[in-house]
Amino acid sequence: MRIARTERFKKAYRKLEKHEQMRVKKSLLQLVQDRNHPGLRIKRVKGTSHIWEMRAGRDLRITFEIRDDLYLLRNVGHHDATLRRP
Repeated sequence: MRIARTERFKKAYRKLEKHEQMRVKKSLLQLVQDRNHPGLRIKRVKGTSHIWEMRAGRDLRITFEIRDDLYLLRNVGHHDATLRRP
């Protein structure tokens, strides 16, 4: 499995506080190790057919697409703002 980041993801990640960035990193490691890890709570974003979301904390979400063996990270941030523009 490969992971790629969009420019929007990179920009949003830089805006997070350090402890939030660490949670994102931990969640991405769990994704690589076990996509079905229950703590990630991966599910499809409502109203889309190809965008997924996962938890990085109580209020942090990561959105991504799956393209063959590539996970394209689209956005990251607090729940409402991130899911408004996945």
